[in-house]
Amino acid sequence: MTEQAELLVSGSHLLPMDDAGSVVEQGAVVISGDTIVAVGSAAELAARYPGARRLHTPHGLIMPGLVNTHTHAPMACFRGLADDLPLMTWLSEYIFPAEARLTGEIVYHSTLLSLAEMIKSGTTSFCDMYLFAREVAAATKASGMRAWIGEVLYDFPSPNYGEPGNGFAYVEELFAAYRRDPLITITVDPHAVYTCSPSLLQRLHKVAAQHGALYVIHLAETRDEVAGCLKQYGVRPVGHLDRLGLLDSRVVADHCVELTSAEIALLAERGVRVAHCPESNLKLASGIAPVPDLLAAGVAVGLGTDGAASNNDVDMFGEMDTAAKIHKVQRLDPTVMPAETVVGMATRGGARVLGAEQSIGSLEAGKKADCIVLDLDQPHLTPLYHIPSHLVYAARGGDVIHSIINGQVVMQDRRLLTLDESAILAKANEIAGQIRSIVSRQE
Repeated sequence: MTEQAELLVSGSHLLPMDDAGSVVEQGAVVISGDTIVAVGSAAELAARYPGARRLHTPHGLIMPGLVNTHTHAPMACFRGLADDLPLMTWLSEYIFPAEARLTGEIVYHSTLLSLAEMIKSGTTSFCDMYLFAREVAAATKASGMRAWIGEVLYDFPSPNYGEPGNGFAYVEELFAAYRRDPLITITVDPHAVYTCSPSLLQRLHKVAAQHGALYVIHLAETRDEVAGCLKQYGVRPVGHLDRLGLLDSRVVADHCVELTSAEIALLAERGVRVAHCPESNLKLASGIAPVPDLLAAGVAVGLGTDGAASNNDVDMFGEMDTAAKIHKVQRLDPTVMPAETVVGMATRGGARVLGAEQSIGSLEAGKKADCIVLDLDQPHLTPLYHIPSHLVYAARGGDVIHSIINGQVVMQDRRLLTLDESAILAKANEIAGQIRSIVSRQE
């Protein structure tokens, strides 16, 4: 008796990112509903599942979808708005004033722009913290992407919910709306130690604990943040969270550029997960996070792009390339951050950071069907000796031709199937005109 499945994705190579580090030539993934039911030889699986629809790419590399552990999807509308500035100048003089004029409609359409870019460059899951999270979630739902989404809270009024106290009710509404959603998971997101009082940080941690949610926060991103925390609280940011009783396995700490060896050991001991955003950290001159030391200590580390306003894209292939190279040059050691490690951070590592390693991050039977296919039949990907090296040092987001999320084909042959790309681009240009007028009134 033949077995039943809806879709068989096959190609010249399969990189499942399993424990064995397998590479299968002429491999395939078989999908039933939202789940992978088999992985292996294309010929054998085609015989086992003759009724499955076939998506075959003769020179295709099938691999897990990439996991972006830290971004601000709606900030695509600010791409290129205020470049080449220090972080605090960029935030206080440009981004915060522009954000004060944001609306739910702008956020919704700007999120769609970022989602289109992410899908077209191989990302299937992302963790987002921003304003108007309800609109971010609605756009994400329309796209078919998998996401962890939270509303940023801080001590000053929000353009979304107004006074800080209103933010708690808004977060509770998000949890209620997406409690059983198969693709969207709500997180609790204090912005940072320099924008949140100790009482706000503690209260939000209780909310996260009550809902079994991740606690996502920018942490130890710059020297100025560390200096400010020392001046105000007499302790560095990591120690500040620990002294408040907040440093635990619920925490996803974004950036973590300024860490001491003792802080790295403490993060490992407490089970904190880290989102490494190398391109944003370079562009804002924040520094280089000690990722090799974090990995050596056993800390779960994933890759993130940050928002398109500080990157200026959300292409995880570019992020992999940068992550591999900056640590080599910083340590003058070409063996640091090998390609296998970096691809792992973009897939399994990202899943671990988000507490989803049992369902995504690798292509294995029983896991959710999140996979991408790259076209290897291109000059910059020829010849092929070592797949992880190609993915890190040669591949680009534009090499992704198919994307499948939760069993749904969301892009085929570079064409988005869940989103109207031309309408998204037209709306983004319209929004840019509104933002340009806001900025010009400030100057």
